[in-house]
Amino acid sequence: MGRRRLAREVAVQALYVADVSRTPAAEAFAIVTRRDASPLDAETLEFSRALATNAFARLEELDRLIQERAQNWAMNRMAAVDRNVLRLAAYELVDRKDTPVGVIIDEAIEIVRKYSAEEATRFVNGILDALKSLREAPSPGKAEADKNAPEKDDG
Repeated sequence: MGRRRLAREVAVQALYVADVSRTPAAEAFAIVTRRDASPLDAETLEFSRALATNAFARLEELDRLIQERAQNWAMNRMAAVDRNVLRLAAYELVDRKDTPVGVIIDEAIEIVRKYSAEEATRFVNGILDALKSLREAPSPGKAEADKNAPEKDDG
């Protein structure tokens, strides 16, 4: 398993612990990484910590974005694993522009496949497919700036 996937799995585990036990994010992350039998290298640990703490900090916004796309599914009715995988992937789609959309979705599906029910992969994939438009749509300010920018002359 790659280091980035491992970092995402640890981040999802920390989000899960924080979610189901109402534990603060930093404490949940410490719990998850403390029990790990094979310690993460420093870079993987830091990437995982950044994912978990930044996603947790934007939980209300991420939940709203997910809820808008999860037709007939309240957040509290989703399986906790699925809900937290969606939160992490939504955070990456919104805030981690350095990671390609396909990678974010593929990683989320593989994590769900590992930690949740097989049918959850279709559910999560459907919501992430709707969420990916967050990345593809230019922001209103950028669209206006691009429209007013002078044309480039290649000659």
